[in-house]
Amino acid sequence: MYIHSSKYKCDECGKCFPRNEKLTTHRRSHLGEKPFECSVCDKRFATTWSLTRHSSLHSGEKLYKCQLCDKAFYDSGHLTIHSRVHTGDKPYKCSLCDKSFTSSTHLRRHERRVHSNVRPHSCSYCGKLFVGVGDLKRHVRVHTGAKPFSCRHCSETFKWDHQLKEHLTKSHSEGTWFTCHICHQKFSRKSNLKQHMQRHEGVKPYVCDECPKRFSSASELKCHQPVHSD
Repeated sequence: MYIHSSKYKCDECGKCFPRNEKLTTHRRSHLGEKPFECSVCDKRFATTWSLTRHSSLHSGEKLYKCQLCDKAFYDSGHLTIHSRVHTGDKPYKCSLCDKSFTSSTHLRRHERRVHSNVRPHSCSYCGKLFVGVGDLKRHVRVHTGAKPFSCRHCSETFKWDHQLKEHLTKSHSEGTWFTCHICHQKFSRKSNLKQHMQRHEGVKPYVCDECPKRFSSASELKCHQPVHSD
């Protein structure tokens, strides 16, 4: 039986590839080369495939639809991860605690944020430090005012993806409302409903380090903390 060999080897990390084009693309990750630029937000990518996938964020087009609910995604990888919500599968386990996650990305983020104090990414505007480059990029929008998320139905643009989702639900009836069964208040995001329900249940998991006060959300705790500052 003929076994296909990976004869193109990277000198930097030793990884092998079946074709020279794949090796050339891979080498860009070591060199930091990103020749493909998004025409909307100027973000750059190492491959045309990465650029195409990113462009769908601006167009709002979600081609990959879940067969068990009405959710849709920009790429097949996100759909695969989402499907684990229905199966309950969490194959990525933290080696330092008993937490498990649906994706390797969520596991790495958990390890950085919970088990590491390293914050290597600094904001060039205010000097604030961040664990991940994604956190830094989202923060920079506060300074630049960039609005990379655009509605495909109208000319509205938004700074955050959840704002676009809320706009689509409220203005264009695209999306799902999550309704509180107690007071019937509606939310465009399931996480907002979950946070809202904690108020009804009296759950206050966020504790102030300076005093005994507790809060239902991280944002409430953040608003309270200046009370203790000089």
